Amino acid sequence: MAVVLKSASEIEKMRRAGRVVREVLELARSLAKPGATTMDLEQAAAARIRELGARAAFKGYHGFPAVLCTSINSEVVHGIPSVKRVLKEGDIVSVDCGAVIDGYFGDAAITIPVGERLDPVTEKLLRVTEASLHAGIAEVRPGARLGDVGAAVQKVVEDAGFSVVVDFVGHGIGTNMHEDPQVPNFGERGQGMKLKEGMVIAIEPMVNAGGPEVKVLADGWTAVTSDGSMSAHFEHTVAVTAEGARILTD
Repeated sequence: MAVVLKSASEIEKMRRAGRVVREVLELARSLAKPGATTMDLEQAAAARIRELGARAAFKGYHGFPAVLCTSINSEVVHGIPSVKRVLKEGDIVSVDCGAVIDGYFGDAAITIPVGERLDPVTEKLLRVTEASLHAGIAEVRPGARLGDVGAAVQKVVEDAGFSVVVDFVGHGIGTNMHEDPQVPNFGERGQGMKLKEGMVIAIEPMVNAGGPEVKVLADGWTAVTSDGSMSAHFEHTVAVTAEGARILTD
């Protein structure tokens, strides 16, 4: 497995790409209101990425047709924006965005509550998924192992009575969207690859309110929970530094 370590100047370039991603996600958050369509979010994101002098990372990637992934309720990841998908009060929408500046990638995701009235289980799902991401990030330092990161994510999720999706994992990132190593959201402490200074990884828990199983719809992209339960997704791009984790997409 060839892991590419990044220099301080390369990490700075990734930080610039990460700032674009964060700005786009916050724009999506402001627009994700009842009555908006996922295409409204898509068009605003495409315009903002251009304004900020970046390139959208997802559009055209393995043929993906959009700038954002927008996944509603039981959709786990890779939902395709559409004028037909109207957001309703009580929905949740996971928005995943990637951007490229000077050949370096940033990648992050948030799950946004739509409107003011979220049912208590879904509200807890969002809180726990985001907390699991930060528990994973807290393990990142030179000498730690990927299993430490995955185990930390898994514990937060399962202690809350939810399930980690095992079919999709996080990944290394740099001059490519997906690089080695794979970064599972489950694992055993002390197992897996050792983290080194200069590694940059995307940690991205996908968490289901029900069971962990997922299936991909006929569009070939959209993954949904097999049991129809709600799913949430949070992601940061994180650099391994001598001081520990540096979040490049905050």
